[in-house]
Amino acid sequence: MQVHQLLEQAADSFPDKKAVWYNEEWSTYKEVNIASEKIASYLSKHGINRGDRVAILYENSFNYIAAYFGILKAGAVVVGLNTETNAEALIYLLNNSESKAIISNKKYSKHLLHALVKCPYLKEAIINQDDLSKYEKIGHCHTVTLEDVYGNKEEKQFIQSIDIDLAEIVYTSGSTGKPKGVMLTHLNLVSNMRSICRYLNLTKDDRIMVILPFYYIYGKSLLLTHFLLGASVVIDNRFVFPNKVLETMEKTKTTGFAGVPSTFMILLNRSNLKEMPLKSLRYVSQAGGAMAPAVQKEVVKAFDPAKVFIMYGATEAAPRLSWLDPELLFRKWGSIGIPVDNVDLLIVDSNGKELPRGEEGEIAARGSNIMKGYWKDPEETALVLKQGMYFTGDLGKQDEEGFFYVVGRSKDIIKVKGFRVGAKEIEEAILEINEVHETAVIGVDDPILGEAVMALIIPKEKDWSDSEKVLQYLKKKLPSLKLPKYIEFRDSFPKNESGKILKTKLKEEEKKRSNK
Repeated sequence: MQVHQLLEQAADSFPDKKAVWYNEEWSTYKEVNIASEKIASYLSKHGINRGDRVAILYENSFNYIAAYFGILKAGAVVVGLNTETNAEALIYLLNNSESKAIISNKKYSKHLLHALVKCPYLKEAIINQDDLSKYEKIGHCHTVTLEDVYGNKEEKQFIQSIDIDLAEIVYTSGSTGKPKGVMLTHLNLVSNMRSICRYLNLTKDDRIMVILPFYYIYGKSLLLTHFLLGASVVIDNRFVFPNKVLETMEKTKTTGFAGVPSTFMILLNRSNLKEMPLKSLRYVSQAGGAMAPAVQKEVVKAFDPAKVFIMYGATEAAPRLSWLDPELLFRKWGSIGIPVDNVDLLIVDSNGKELPRGEEGEIAARGSNIMKGYWKDPEETALVLKQGMYFTGDLGKQDEEGFFYVVGRSKDIIKVKGFRVGAKEIEEAILEINEVHETAVIGVDDPILGEAVMALIIPKEKDWSDSEKVLQYLKKKLPSLKLPKYIEFRDSFPKNESGKILKTKLKEEEKKRSNK
């Protein structure tokens, strides 16, 4: 089965059903399908062939969804671009992916116009904008308005594809260097969506609130799982005003909500969540990084009686690898649970040999959801795809009952006096302090220790900066080797749009500061 067939089957079975809520109105499956067919037909008739890459630079919206499925119907490969971008980033991604077409809107023209001049592969640009005169000056790229594409009355023309064809290139956030393009096939995505639907017990009657961007694989999975079942997607891009999102959830009677750790920290500490009834909410899900047990407990209490699903995965896994049954959460705080259907999860040593339960090693996985590799990057691919498995780079262990735990990130280890110190353990202890909103622990250069532990903290109240209280609390929880040498209070952290803290940037900032 191909990804675009999820929409086609839903449109056949539920043509008049509410599919997408956006800008205060519902669109039906029939309307989404027709719009995607218009885009597919235009692309096919204007030189886009099977396997060609087509980029989307668009915020979550009806048009994003139509573009996504339209590209796939044309037999092409979706390249979802981060909307928090600039011309330089666009030039790199468009040229690296060799995209032949792009679908965007007026909002991004400032950067896109500069980028297209230096992107010779691009031959077609579909822009949701009335005046395209500035685009027309770019000689190698033909432009057309999205309105004209939707108004096209020519016959449908699609290209046949199969489920092992490439469906998407999803670029990683690039927090540790140049973004890598994760190659996901139709089979990767559809098989993983089926597994997610099973453990979440999703039905056609579910409605998911989507605040995560669709170019981010977690956000994309919310769209695809619900279209797989003919369920509904509610889009609200105003999470900078979290109470607005909560109001939309009440108004549209959403049954599901998904977020990353920072999402829940904002809802707990910067919204009226505790005063909102959210009567229709059945479940919430969390992935996109580890959430400290102390925070998990707060989330469970705040969202009760909705069930809380803790999940683990990676873009390279399309994205889900494991889940924790909400009924077991109180017995397994901090666990990422068990493998999802059709996935093997293992703890292995550096040679790929599976380790006994209780021993720490690298988390590795295999299944039909694992990527083909990194786009045009065989060296990086060989580092993570080997011995028939995907090596996640996360350090973990498995308890006697078979439940998995992440104990740290191989790239998030601080070498103090030659000893390996995991930032995750320190962060979890800091988050137990009531006055702390968010934290990031990093290693900084130290002439004596090699690396020293630095704890960066965002307090719940701006005028709170009691480093002594933090240190005294940590002394009760951690050995002296893991205690922060430096504690610094901040108003914010650099993050990507999916909410992940960019620790590389934090380290760069501290390095510049120490060199002054």
